[in-house]
Amino acid sequence: MEITAGMVKELRESTGAGMMDCKKALQEAEGDMEKAVDILREKGLGKAAKKADRLAAEGLVSVQVSEDGKTATISEINSETDFVAKNQNFVDLVAATTAHIQSKGIATHEELQESVIDGVKFEEYFKSQIAKTGENLVVRRFETIKAGANGTVAGYLHSNGRVGVIIAAACDSEKTAEGAKDFIRNLCMHAAAMKPQVISYEEFDRDFIEKEVLALKGELEKENEELHRLGKPLHKIPEFGSRAQITDAVLAAETEKLKDELRKQNKPEKIWDKILPGQIDRFIADNTQIDQRYTLLGQFFVMDDKKTIAQAIEDEAKRLGGKIDIVKYVRFEVGEGLEKKSEDFAAEVAAQMA
Repeated sequence: MEITAGMVKELRESTGAGMMDCKKALQEAEGDMEKAVDILREKGLGKAAKKADRLAAEGLVSVQVSEDGKTATISEINSETDFVAKNQNFVDLVAATTAHIQSKGIATHEELQESVIDGVKFEEYFKSQIAKTGENLVVRRFETIKAGANGTVAGYLHSNGRVGVIIAAACDSEKTAEGAKDFIRNLCMHAAAMKPQVISYEEFDRDFIEKEVLALKGELEKENEELHRLGKPLHKIPEFGSRAQITDAVLAAETEKLKDELRKQNKPEKIWDKILPGQIDRFIADNTQIDQRYTLLGQFFVMDDKKTIAQAIEDEAKRLGGKIDIVKYVRFEVGEGLEKKSEDFAAEVAAQMA
């Protein structure tokens, strides 16, 4: 397959790798863009390619949490231009649509189109809004989450209106749920900034973990080359990447290894129980970097970076004298997952003159 300059450019922009490295990766992958990204990452030559970096969709995200803190709705409505997205009529339309979805308990696009708003079918209502703006508008996606008995929901919308998060928590009592509301909202703010993909490593499949560990090792080894050149301390290359890989047998073997090291250092055995927990925590932190990148519970809390989100939740539950479990997490970012249109000004002008 012929590797075009456009393909090389696209791969370079999405990974940050050099032009020749991108060309070689595309040749090795026989033009398959996703395979080429993996090849670059395994060689430590490219950043984790994020689809959001290749998007050009405009619009707004909206978040609405019910007054009783039991229901939260998030939606994304797209426009063609940023100019329309900033228009107050469009802002009002997005908010009204989100409120409508929540109040009517709408779960699918089909239900939304057939629902009635302001006395008319939503489909007609929305077409009238398109006519007013002069641009195509699309209700791209939406989701509503509910708190069960003794549960609570929270939401956060970033000031630019392009990123929103909703989270549901299950608690042991209504008292705990009420006390946890502000904390859960802080978790939403964290997720808006740090972009976790899932709640926990338990949602990963084996193939994903294995691929990401290879990419992580390649990335760290490549960085070590530069650190070595600069005479700086090198990254430790981890054996694992996720808590899913760290079994009881792995922890037991690491504990014995650490004990052997303490013996060699002539550390008194009576103080080992004070040293080992910290060393095991360090081992787990070094070997769960995939979780720290992609999972909510595995990330370090932006409001207390000495704790993971999981540890912060545990501490908050203890403070409230109860139990808190995160059961649902949804994050929308405008344009996420949409392919960018190819820009060809000359072709556009030619088409208009034809």
